[in-house]
Amino acid sequence: MRELMRTNDPVKLSWLVSLLADSGIEALVFDTHTSILEGSLGVLPRRLMVTDDEYDAACRLLRDAGEEPYEPGFF
Repeated sequence: MRELMRTNDPVKLSWLVSLLADSGIEALVFDTHTSILEGSLGVLPRRLMVTDDEYDAACRLLRDAGEEPYEPGFF
């Protein structure tokens, strides 16, 4: 699994999962329960994950929709 996006916006996550599903790409949302437990501080974002073999296609789809896939930094 590879991380496609991080966000605290449940509406955006729902839209992205639906967008990916419409193209035949299965996506999972990680850290939903952890994010809810921390409250409304927005410290722990939810992660949108796809399989390794669908990652490139999912990135292209997100870019076509005007979104930028998550790219890990140094910290």
